Order: sequence, then structure tokens, then C-alpha cells
Amino acid sequence: MSKNTVCLWYERHAEEAARFYAGLFPDSSLGAICRAPSDYPGGKAGDPLTVAFVVAGIPCIGINGGTRFTHSEAFSFQIATEDQEETDRYWNAIVNNGGFESHCGWCKDRWGINWQITPRVLTEAMAQGGDVAKRAFAAMMPMRKIDVAAIEAAVRG
Repeated sequence: MSKNTVCLWYERHAEEAARFYAGLFPDSSLGAICRAPSDYPGGKAGDPLTVAFVVAGIPCIGINGGTRFTHSEAFSFQIATEDQEETDRYWNAIVNNGGFESHCGWCKDRWGINWQITPRVLTEAMAQGGDVAKRAFAAMMPMRKIDVAAIEAAVRG
């Protein structure tokens, strides 16, 4: 077990979410599923209680805790992409699986987890600072899914 693990609260579908992430992102996997020894506020004896998984190299544990807590945009996974094809693949998989689009490369999966699908060209442009960052930022602001060609054009000026 990793020294540091991200713990994510799910209403009752941690296993389903973990399987989805493991099938979508490279360097992802499903681990141990611990079942509840007795009934609890979020479920019944024998239901999956915790699910260990890895998302793009990040160790996580999902807990099926019921409706007491929900997710917010204060936490998100940021997935770096190399090109439009990879950006489209992740974005479309999340949104078309019951998720929701947001702005500036953000989307939310059907379980309420927030994702930033971020092409490296955008991150690199922002790191340059100055006029390049300003142009890339201005191009990104009206976008939902990031358009790599539009960011590249903004970087060129």
C-alpha cells in the first residue's frame, strides 16, 4: 500500500467508477475490493465498502459512504494529453458516460468527480508567461473541451 493515497467518497458506485477509470487511462488498475461486514448507513452487509484503484499512476481508494458528502470542483484530476486525439478520447469517454461538460477543459464524470483534460501545449504556453500565456489563456477561456489547434494558433500569435 502506498504511503499516500487519495480517498474519494462515492454514494455507492466506487467499484463501477474504479473499473471505468482503469479501462480508460493508462497506468491505471483496479485493486482490492473490501466488502462491508455488516449493514451501514450507505449500504448493506456484503456490499463493496472500499475499492482500491490507481488512476494514471495515482493510488486511490473509493469509499461507498452514502449521500452525506458530495464532490466539488475544489478537487479534480488533471490529465495531461499529447494531442487532440487523446484529449477527445478522454473527454468524450467521461462526458458520454453520463458526465457533464464544464469550461476551460473541465468536465465531471457521472459519479461527480471533476477532471481537467489538459493538452500539454496549453500547460507549456501558460508556463512561458508573457504574451504567449496571455494569448493561450484568452483562447482557452471560452472553450469547453480544449481545441489544441486553436491553442497552437494563439501561441504562434
